[in-house]
This record gives sequence, C-alpha cells and structure tokens, in this order.
Amino acid sequence: MTNNHTTPSSAQQEAAKRSGLSRRHFVATSAGAALVPYFAWQTKGIAQEVRSKNDRFNIGIIGAGGMAGGNMGAAKDWVDIVAIADVDAQRREHFNERLAGGKATCYEDYRAILERDDVDVIHIATPDHWHTKPLVEAMLAGKDVYCEKPLTLTIDEGKLIRRIQKDTGRIVQVGTQQRSTFNLFVKAMALVAEGRLGRIHRVSAAIGGAPSSPEIPVAEVPQHLNWDRWLGPTPAVPYRFLKSGNNTYTNCHYEFRWWYEYSGGKLTDWGAHHVDIAMWALHLNGQSEGPRGIRGTATHPVEFQDGEPVQRDRYNTATEFHFTVDFPSGTELIIRHDTDNGVLIEGDKGRIFVNRGKLVGAPVEALRDDPLPEDALEKVYKGLPMEFNERKAHWANFFYCVKNRREPISDVHSHMAMLNICHLAGIAARLGRDLKWDAEKETIVGDEQAAGMMARPYRAGYEIEGV
Repeated sequence: MTNNHTTPSSAQQEAAKRSGLSRRHFVATSAGAALVPYFAWQTKGIAQEVRSKNDRFNIGIIGAGGMAGGNMGAAKDWVDIVAIADVDAQRREHFNERLAGGKATCYEDYRAILERDDVDVIHIATPDHWHTKPLVEAMLAGKDVYCEKPLTLTIDEGKLIRRIQKDTGRIVQVGTQQRSTFNLFVKAMALVAEGRLGRIHRVSAAIGGAPSSPEIPVAEVPQHLNWDRWLGPTPAVPYRFLKSGNNTYTNCHYEFRWWYEYSGGKLTDWGAHHVDIAMWALHLNGQSEGPRGIRGTATHPVEFQDGEPVQRDRYNTATEFHFTVDFPSGTELIIRHDTDNGVLIEGDKGRIFVNRGKLVGAPVEALRDDPLPEDALEKVYKGLPMEFNERKAHWANFFYCVKNRREPISDVHSHMAMLNICHLAGIAARLGRDLKWDAEKETIVGDEQAAGMMARPYRAGYEIEGV
C-alpha cells in the first residue's frame, strides 16, 4: 500500500491562501469558533488518492452497533467491509445491508475473521468486557487494530495488551477521537506544550454523572441474540430487560456501561476522554511522573460489600463522584461528576478550559497578539498528517500509521497510563476508601483486597487464546 500523505501543490497552496486557512490564521483563531479542518484544502486530494482498489483496506468489524456504524461512515474513503462479527444476528445483518451493501460475510464468532488472510485491519467496537480478548488475539494473528475506548476492563488487561503490542509490533489506535480534534483539544495541548500555562498545578476532568435504574426483571433472551457469547468472559447471569415509558433498561447493548460487570461506568466511559486530555497535558508539559495515590468519595445506586454490589438487578456504577489523584510534585488531577463537562487546566501563568464545544481562557485570548508557532500543532500531533477533523482525522491517522508503521496519535501505552487512573478511581469507589499506587511497578500497594481487583478471572471457555 502507498503513502497517502502528499505535499500540497502550488495550486492547492494558492487555494488555501484564498480560503484564509493558513497555518498562522488557524493557530491564532479563537477556539470558540466553528469546527473547521486544519488543512481543509488537503481533504479532496487524500480522498482521491485512496480510490484505487489496490490502495484500500479490507476491514473486519467486530461489534456491529452504532459506534462501528459511525466509524465506518468516517472511514469509507479507505475501506471495504468484507467481514462482520456480532453475537446479535439482527445487528450484523442490518450492518451488512446498510454499510457493506450486503456483500460482507457475517459471523457470530469473531475468530473466523481473524483467520482470514484477506482481512487487512480490524475494528473492535464491542462492549468494554469484549475489548481485550479479540484485540490481543487480533495482534497475535498479525492484524492492525482500531479499538474503541476504554481499552480494558481491568488494569492487568492493559499490561497484557501493551506487552503483546510490543512483541508483535502491530499498529493499534484507540478510539479516543478528542486527540484528533485540532482546533479544540490539540490546540489546547499546543498551548500547554509551548509553555503558555507555565507549570501545571491542577487539572480537573469533569465527566458528568451516571444514571440509575429501577429493578430490571429477568426477561426472555431475544432469539436473534446469543446471550452466552455476549457475556463472554464475564460470569453467567440472566438477561434483564425493562421498557418503562420512553426509557429502556437492560444489562445488554448500550446500557452495559452502567454495570461494573461489563464496564467502569462514567469513570471509564467519559474518563477515557477527559482524563486522557488531562494526562496528555501533563506529559506535554514535562510533568510525566506517575501518580502516587487517589482519594475521594463516590455515590452508588446500590449497596456495596467488599467491593461487590449487593443487588444484581439494577445499574450499579457510581452516579456521583469526586476524586483527587495526587502526584509526587504536588500536582493534582480532579475527576468529578459536577460542573461543566470538560477539562480545566490551571498553571502558574494562566488557565484554560476545553471541551467539545469551546476552548477559552486568557492564554487563548492572548493568541490574537501572540500566535503559536506555525508548527505547534504538528509537534503535539507527533508530526503526523492532519488532513481531517475529528472522527475522520482519527481514522486517517490510523491508516497513515498502518501504511508507514508509525505509532498512532492514540497509542495503547499512553492510553493505559491514563486508564489505570480511571480504573483506580473505580476500585476506590467500589471499596469506599483511598488507595496508594506504585507507578513504577503499576500496582496498588498496602491494600491486598484492592490489589486483587486489578484483574478479573475469565469464564471457562472464554479465555484469551495464544497467551
């Protein structure tokens, strides 16, 4: 496959000048403006370059829900969908007809996709408890993978993924697409990297609360759903479903994220977005030391004993929380459910606030008179091409890195350094006490019970193959 990234022609450069989308104009523009591509004039060129059949990827889909559908809409310039795996027959067949023109081969068991030599890359968009097993097995099968966040259900799963990635050299992009939002999050990171905030003493990640539910009764499993395979590595439990007015409650599909059995709740669902930005900022500012502990409180919709919910018939993840992550230098990272969703970064020279709708603060306003260097965003983005914005940019980044064997913008190693903090918050929430962390050994110290929650046993028949 060929390199899609090209140097813009003189005609393209002239068009860019006429459009006003020069690099200096972009980095100086107030971030509250509408979203626009960083190199808007390059989008047509790169899209045309990958029209050739020989330059496209055959992709296999594992998990055929709404996230995978949206992602394939963003990646359509680069891929042909040839295989789809989902334990829900309705989902995989609908996905095939809507996004692959009915031409893909559908499977209930994803392992059939990994055995196919004609599949170039894999997209994993399953519930969280089904991320690690297919990801590890895909890497061992020689596949490059784009996997949705959060990458793991536990801390120890992350250690395994990073080891296998190093051993195999496969390209793995995590679906934290905020890392490819150039005029908001990447621009905020450029401000940090250029020293505009000074030394950071506090970062706050406000990620919103989570819902609760009434008692959800046991229900008959839909005929089109293989419930045992949906549960996979997790304990066998009954299928639950309740329709109440306009609300649907279940322990399956989208609502899986409100059950600790399958997810970490809001702490990992949105934590994987905003805690990621917070940790990225600290790293870019040269404050990359690991945390030493976490303290705080959380509210759950059910009672917990020894870290386990007493009631198993309703949502059980934390609905409210306020945690402080302490670093040896005195810097604090706050994870909270209240206040405006987004990331507040406070330094000794100023502070900025960024979310998916705005980037504000005195250092942003100062860009009008003192713009960032022209290469500021490129440096933050690892010197990788920046052809598209948001979801399409993230996929462009993945395919460029697959072709050129480069580390993608959202790699598994930095992702897990961040996600370990989210998992620590979840363990502290479930146990109701503060925790100490050894960043070098990546383990909870001084609390045997908490350390035991860094891993979970896999149900017989659903162990990871090949390790």
